[in-house]
Amino acid sequence: MAPKPGAEWSAALSHLVLGVVSLHAAVSTAEASRGAAAGFLLQVLAATTTLAPGLSTHEDCLAGAWVATVIGLPLLAFDFHWCTNGHLMCAGCFIHLLADARLKEEQATCPNCRCEISKSLCCRNLAVEKAVSELPSECGFCLRQFPRSLLERHQKEECQDRVTQCKYKRIGCPWHGPFHELTVHEAACAHPTKTGSELMEILDGMDQSHRKEMQLYNSIFSLLSFEKIGYTEVQFRPYRTDDFITRLYYETPRFTVLNQTWVLKARVNDSERNPNLSCKRTLSFQLLLKSKVTAPLECSFLLLKGPYDDVRISPVIYHFVFTNESNETDYVPLPIIDSVECNKLLAAKNINLRLFLFQIQK
Repeated sequence: MAPKPGAEWSAALSHLVLGVVSLHAAVSTAEASRGAAAGFLLQVLAATTTLAPGLSTHEDCLAGAWVATVIGLPLLAFDFHWCTNGHLMCAGCFIHLLADARLKEEQATCPNCRCEISKSLCCRNLAVEKAVSELPSECGFCLRQFPRSLLERHQKEECQDRVTQCKYKRIGCPWHGPFHELTVHEAACAHPTKTGSELMEILDGMDQSHRKEMQLYNSIFSLLSFEKIGYTEVQFRPYRTDDFITRLYYETPRFTVLNQTWVLKARVNDSERNPNLSCKRTLSFQLLLKSKVTAPLECSFLLLKGPYDDVRISPVIYHFVFTNESNETDYVPLPIIDSVECNKLLAAKNINLRLFLFQIQK
């Protein structure tokens, strides 16, 4: 149903009032806070693009370019931080700057004015985040323009060109295609007419991948039945090597689990020379037994995220037999989801994780 003319005029009037008020607020706060003024100007821009539907491709691109110029970095997220001088950084770039500074043993600075930035010095700019959520953005499937706040819902639920799968994927159909072709494909899909023997072959392959996933959880449940189990919160602190070109590494204070003294160490990108030049970043860790043992100590162990962190770590169980002669494991990967999660850890002052140790009885 087409909107009524009265409703259109009411919506246009509200956007016009919002634009005028935002423009006045931007002028009033320009001297006191450049960041707040930028947020109000973005709100003016959002109201303008709403009032002028003819401003589609070129004007929207200009709007996005203007926002990128204000921020100084690409417009990629809704969360924005600002430095003490009012310059804006999206959340991803802010974390990346902090991680780079940690790797280079430098103080993190604003890319525009070079003032000091940190999680305690910078705060989020809610005015900018609200304005950016109303700016137009292009759907990656149908290429139509939508406000950023509505784009995710459109791409997941409403877009007729979004990529979807056949409902018979559970019996092996590999089809991926646009949503508007789904009905036609499913009507002609050959998988519902396959014989039982053909389907069994497909299901066997799917069961193998499922068994690998279940094997991990079954192993964890089995470890939880052991007599001797210990866990502790560990805090990795950053240090630098004594080399001519220093390298960043992490180490925990000594801690006691299972009546033994331990230390954990971690390194970035396996101690490559300049990890700050790499977009792909990983962490690996090593468990060291510091106390003496009278007999070999066989253990399984895994690291998980701490109770107050939001980093995503996939559980992986490692196994090692500790002796007085062999008291440290090789460096093993910390199973972080991706480089973004690694940057979150590097940007923090310390890395807080939880270690589980399971002693295997003979």
